[in-house]
Amino acid sequence: MGITIDVMDSVTAIEEPIDTVVLLSGDGDFDRLLTRVSQSHEVETVVYGVEALTAKSLIDAAQIFEPIDENLLLNK
Repeated sequence: MGITIDVMDSVTAIEEPIDTVVLLSGDGDFDRLLTRVSQSHEVETVVYGVEALTAKSLIDAAQIFEPIDENLLLNK
């Protein structure tokens, strides 16, 4: 809930509205948030998530989906 409120506050900010939302999650509950901010506020939406663990609805709602794989992970 907090992430959604923060994003909505940021895209509707009067002084410095954001133009891109980057979400690191696989939770499909965020699909409506991304759809709303991209359509109503013309904000670019990007999701980073493990493809096998990311809801298809979230992938579809994002304008850009970046799969997290071993290339993005830190190695010891």
